[in-house]
Amino acid sequence: MDWWDAVVLGVVEGLTEFLPVSSTGHLTIVERLLGLDVDDAGVTAFTAIIQVGAILAVIGYFRADIARLVVGFVRGLGSAEARRTTAWREALALIVGTVPIGVVGLATKDLVSGPLRSLWVVAVALIAWSGVMVYAERRARQDRGESSVTLVDALVVGLVQCVALVPGVSRSGATISAGLLRGLDRVSATRLSFLLSIPALVAAGGLEAVSEGSDVARTVGWGPTLLATAVSLVVAYATIAWLLRLVAGHRITVFVGYRVALGVVLAVALSAGWLAAT
Repeated sequence: MDWWDAVVLGVVEGLTEFLPVSSTGHLTIVERLLGLDVDDAGVTAFTAIIQVGAILAVIGYFRADIARLVVGFVRGLGSAEARRTTAWREALALIVGTVPIGVVGLATKDLVSGPLRSLWVVAVALIAWSGVMVYAERRARQDRGESSVTLVDALVVGLVQCVALVPGVSRSGATISAGLLRGLDRVSATRLSFLLSIPALVAAGGLEAVSEGSDVARTVGWGPTLLATAVSLVVAYATIAWLLRLVAGHRITVFVGYRVALGVVLAVALSAGWLAAT
């Protein structure tokens, strides 16, 4: 991979990781357009590793909230009084919400990095999950804030997050939709989506860096990988701020038209033979 390709893919990752349009789907499409072998273990690992840049952006953006939750959790381990605080409850909810993706992600690792990397999967998922997003917005009560998140809410959102292992679904699209269906307001559902992304994507990127490091060095190169990660960090930080402002006054269905159009264009390109599925 050359340096320019790394910059392009870093920008794509940073722009799409937290928008409900599927970062993995977009990366798979762009990697294919750049002539990369999306089935190669090194390219698959690269896709997971550069997501860490976007997660570092989340950590930086929500550093005060994260510090509050960490302190609240540590205090709660030794104090019954601390376990009655909002910080303890929210920290525990994030832990519970992370368990499903950890279990399912490890169990389906070969499936996700293999057969599901097909652009046909991306096209179908982009269109199909758009219907779920529309349904979630129509059913959304939005009568609960972030401080009301329960363990059941976190578990449900965490379980739905597993669906986003399918490229094209979108992790944020899945988790925000689940939060809305649980009655959370749009901003609270989006913030919960951001915070749940931290352990999930850091673990995924770290695992790929350790287990597929030699493949990354062989096919992509660590220089371009680190550059793409840095670019994704910068772009993702700006995207987070923009998305939080957007969802405060707009439905997530503003992205549905783009998702469906991209899915249709992709399906046409695949059917006509203009683009190979893998």
